[in-house]
Amino acid sequence: MNLENLDWFIIFGYLACLILLSAYLSKDQKDLKDYFVASRKQKSKNLAISILATQCSTNSILGAPAFVAFSVGGGLGWLKYELAVPLSMIVIMIFIYPIFYKLKVISIYEYLEKRFDLKTRLLMSSLFLFVRVFATGVIVYSVSIVIELITGLSFVYSVLILGLITIIYDILGGIKAIIYSDIIQMIILTSVLIFILFYLISIFGGLRSMFDYFPEQRNINLNFSDHGLGDGKEFAFWPMLIGGFFLYLSYYGCDQSQMQKGLCAKNQDEGQKVFFLNGIFRFPLVLLYCLIGVGIGSYSQINTDFISSLPKQDGIPNFNLAVPIFLIENLPIGIVGLTLVALFSAAMSSLDSVLNSLSAVTMEDFIKRNRNLKNLTGKNNLFISRLITLFWGSLAIILAFYVEDISSNVLIAINKIGSLINGPIIGVFALGILTKKINGNSACTGIICGFLFNLYCWLYLGDVSWLWWNAIGFVVTFKIAIIHNFFYSKSQANKTSIWSLKFFKKLHFNFTWKTRYYILFIWSILIFCLINFL
Repeated sequence: MNLENLDWFIIFGYLACLILLSAYLSKDQKDLKDYFVASRKQKSKNLAISILATQCSTNSILGAPAFVAFSVGGGLGWLKYELAVPLSMIVIMIFIYPIFYKLKVISIYEYLEKRFDLKTRLLMSSLFLFVRVFATGVIVYSVSIVIELITGLSFVYSVLILGLITIIYDILGGIKAIIYSDIIQMIILTSVLIFILFYLISIFGGLRSMFDYFPEQRNINLNFSDHGLGDGKEFAFWPMLIGGFFLYLSYYGCDQSQMQKGLCAKNQDEGQKVFFLNGIFRFPLVLLYCLIGVGIGSYSQINTDFISSLPKQDGIPNFNLAVPIFLIENLPIGIVGLTLVALFSAAMSSLDSVLNSLSAVTMEDFIKRNRNLKNLTGKNNLFISRLITLFWGSLAIILAFYVEDISSNVLIAINKIGSLINGPIIGVFALGILTKKINGNSACTGIICGFLFNLYCWLYLGDVSWLWWNAIGFVVTFKIAIIHNFFYSKSQANKTSIWSLKFFKKLHFNFTWKTRYYILFIWSILIFCLINFL
């Protein structure tokens, strides 16, 4: 498809505004504190929106509707995953975030050196860098395919436009530009998604009528007897709840790209509120693009030619392209341009955060350890950090050209790779925060064993739902570390790096904080009631 001039004007106007915004915000940058944590002066609502924008990636707005509408074993059952979000936020707000904020770290892996030792810090940092740059390359690839499809641009140009624009405004503006651009991108994205949903509803004459055409077997089935441990129920209730709980603990609490934004808050209370707001507003956002999946699935029932119009890979329709194909076929000039802007927004809001966090970890955990670089001025450190951002962004672009034959299976495989390490990662941080005598050798042994056991599950226990790996990896990592430490060594932890009730009360614990925990717990119950109704 070739876009009209109006569509191109909208797209390039949007991209130009992003660069101008980042250039404007770059004027006040003086050191790494400005570039990576925005001088710790940001308001909670801005940071919460930025994290939500990062979460709402192209994988979400393309993959989730495809899962709901077409995937084998899919449907609205995906919403069961969201039950774990408010619960995990409570744990993060009480146990994880206060430790990081108290220590005033930029890289969260600095905590591991303070609590354990240097090798634990570098192991976890290296793991983060490897996994994140690979996933970033895949994101660039998958989005570029959609851009190529909609615009008619070659794949090369699609990759370069998406990648280079993101790199430019990321280099210039740092985390502050990322936060403000994420807000803009979130407004555009949600507006377009709401428009798409109402357009779909209008086709059927109402929401109830739209659901009438949706296959009944793809509605939510809360069968508590399904466990995903050999019963063939990959997306059963228990693995999605328990596995999801550990996944979100790891992703929101122990992933640099997410926690870094929490560390930008101007005080402890504002930081608490960031995660509270995400625990509240993430579900409505996920519900929005899942309802779009319902609409797309129902549309395919009344328009039998729709599925055959999807691009094919090895003779199988690529359902991940269902949303953009629907938009191309139905939306007028100008709206298509806005839709592509929304896709750019979804991709960039994920890419920009990851690139900045990759730069932060590289700078803080590796570069600054060089004796010759310890005494550099703030401006020199800032220059090096921008070069590092350029390096990681360029590497992601290069990797995008080597990702071939991407499909839903590949995307699921990427999610599985994440589940291989999520549990072990939260396990290591939990060992640091909750125990006093576990040392670095035991922690490293634990994470290696947790990863290997999950890998064993993948290779030899295919009937165990991969969602369970998030919990299994945590348990194995935690237990092995304790056993190893018992037999080989015992060391006293840095007391400033462990959680205690006394420590928590010193953080100006108040009624507002307690109220937030209760609200999140009640919200989780309300989500359960709502998805049971659906």
